[in-house]
Amino acid sequence: MQPISRRDAHDFKPVMIFHRKKNRGRLGYFGLAILVTATMASGANPPQAGPAPNSPPPAGSPMDQPIRLMAEARQSYQQVRDYSCLFVKQERIGGQLGPENLIDMRVRAQPFSVYLHWLGPANLKGQEACYVAGANNGQLRVHSTGIAGAIGFVSVSPNDPRVMQNNRHPITDAGIGHIIEIYGQRWELERRLSKTTVHVGEFQYNQKRCVRVELLRPDNRGGQFYSYRTLMYFDKTTHLPIRVESYDWPKPGGPPGGELFESYSYANLKLNPGIPNEVFNR
Repeated sequence: MQPISRRDAHDFKPVMIFHRKKNRGRLGYFGLAILVTATMASGANPPQAGPAPNSPPPAGSPMDQPIRLMAEARQSYQQVRDYSCLFVKQERIGGQLGPENLIDMRVRAQPFSVYLHWLGPANLKGQEACYVAGANNGQLRVHSTGIAGAIGFVSVSPNDPRVMQNNRHPITDAGIGHIIEIYGQRWELERRLSKTTVHVGEFQYNQKRCVRVELLRPDNRGGQFYSYRTLMYFDKTTHLPIRVESYDWPKPGGPPGGELFESYSYANLKLNPGIPNEVFNR
């Protein structure tokens, strides 16, 4: 959710940057990612395939099975009041793939609330960010580290250019609920367009048995699709999406599966732990 000298609050550069541009000291918000286990986060240790390969293709549209899985996720999420997890985010910005950011993430469904505490990389460790829908005049509350952190939490718009210049998505789009809604809408459109190739199989991710959905689009004429290739992992126990990867259209000389431009993971997910209000009062 994406994913930052002593100065006064007016000149404050937000802590929330997921990707650090070359020769820039600013941090944008949603630069989150959480190194939980080696088997989970890094590209060198991708999710592992399970014993069952691809499942039989569904009857009707190839999109029927992904849409069914998303409907199950939506139904399951309706029972979620709050959750905590280690959130792993990686984004490509300005042609450069940034490092995985590691973040302790707490989310409350109603009112929508997000608290983030960076665990890594080292230059972001200790930063905090908090957003509560309908509170703080709609502002994001951020707390930097080092000298800048001496002023404590400061307020900034979630869409402030200083926040968004190095982030693909604002904090208001953070979390599992948003993934369910936005991808649910995209997949319904894809079923109508009838251009998407679908592969479904069982995989293991973060020591969870998952159903992995892979979607491939032939091209992006007309700007109908968000990405060339999508991989989404649904936890077989909770039915929730716990990892999503998006790849750009292949370029000459590039990887045949396209270059990764964003990935978001929700590891060590704990549902309905009863997060106290104090966590979001920043």
